[in-house]
Amino acid sequence: MLVRVLIWAAGCMLLFGCGGSTPNIDAINLRQITMPGGQVVQAEVLTRREDMMSGMMFRSSLAHDRALLFVHVRPGKYSYWMHNVKVPLDIIWMDKDHTVVELSAQTPPCTESDPVRCPHFGGSEESQFVLELAAGMAEKYGLRKGLKLSF
Repeated sequence: MLVRVLIWAAGCMLLFGCGGSTPNIDAINLRQITMPGGQVVQAEVLTRREDMMSGMMFRSSLAHDRALLFVHVRPGKYSYWMHNVKVPLDIIWMDKDHTVVELSAQTPPCTESDPVRCPHFGGSEESQFVLELAAGMAEKYGLRKGLKLSF
């Protein structure tokens, strides 16, 4: 297992680099997400496995009006981790109908150098979409299980 993690981590470093540069999010596939209270964020849509594996890794910030939307091919129990993520996040899991099924607020970055020691979050409920917001935004938007987001 440790060998797999190390190979995966090395591959990510080669594919995505170790620099702290953040891509120009305006040049990436964006989708408008409307919260139940009418607030709107622009989400970077991640559908490729490689992009979803790196997510917020090595990025130094996430603006309050931006998000990452992970789109899984099919519903499943998807856990996320915060290895090499530099900022705390709110992570929201949604089912195929965009209804919130699970939420991890104020999810802290993992400071462990060994990725195996980083905890996993979520994955106890079946979901198809996962939204990452800057920490504190889920509370600001009043997000909770059972609410539906529009996108």
